[in-house]
Amino acid sequence: MADKERTPSGGTDRGAEAGRGLGGFAAGMFFGALIGAGIALMLAPESGEKTRRRLRRRLERLREESAEGLERAGASTRRDLARRRKRLEAGLERAVDRARDIL
Repeated sequence: MADKERTPSGGTDRGAEAGRGLGGFAAGMFFGALIGAGIALMLAPESGEKTRRRLRRRLERLREESAEGLERAGASTRRDLARRRKRLEAGLERAVDRARDIL
């Protein structure tokens, strides 16, 4: 009966081994991540508070720069719209004058 537990190729049933292998892999991943996080914390160049302060300042600068950029873009758009409006009004006036001349 021991022969019936073997696969046709002569090996053992790999279903049970695959289950153990997957659990072992997951455990290895977990412990590897844990060890990696610990090493990263020990080798971090700055404290968490200093890093958060630095990030806050950088985000504030980015916010200010983006607000300035949006303001410049808005001003440019307003100038462009005003210029186009003047051109359109001048074209309409010429069209009205031509229509009057024709009539």
